[in-house]
Amino acid sequence: MKIIKLIFSLSLISAICAGVLAAINAVTKDTIAMIRERQTLAAAAAVMPPSVDRSKVEQVKGCDGAFVGKDASGKIAGYAIKGSDPSGYGGEIVLMVGFTPDYRISAYKKLVATETPGLGTNLSSPAFMKQFEGMDASKPVAVKKDGGNIEAITSATITSRAVCGAINDAKKKMEGILK
Repeated sequence: MKIIKLIFSLSLISAICAGVLAAINAVTKDTIAMIRERQTLAAAAAVMPPSVDRSKVEQVKGCDGAFVGKDASGKIAGYAIKGSDPSGYGGEIVLMVGFTPDYRISAYKKLVATETPGLGTNLSSPAFMKQFEGMDASKPVAVKKDGGNIEAITSATITSRAVCGAINDAKKKMEGILK
């Protein structure tokens, strides 16, 4: 009889906790989605070429994670595309990658990465990021160990490869948009 009371008590507590979590999710999901959308738009504006008027960055219709930026005259001056690679050391790496109209990489910004602190987290270091600026996006991006021209982060080759993979993914999406 004691065991039945314990099972009933634990089941009741579990049901109450599940209900509370469901209610919190229902209340916060729209706010969380809005914050993520703002962060993505801010990242897109941040990676656009300097000629882009930051107030004229908008999402490409029908393309989630793709943005176009215009200059003051309204002419297209850059693109920002979300790219990802699942093979980071700590899991998936998601980047927002900026492109110039002549298909060069302007910059990238980390959106998601759970890499090793002090090693893989250097994917956001200015020295590593600078290697990609101005790079011809029509050619594959790879670390030197794989035949490319990107110097891998010391002791974080897996992360470096995943960054290259995410940039290549963004390039592939960009090609699809331009066609």
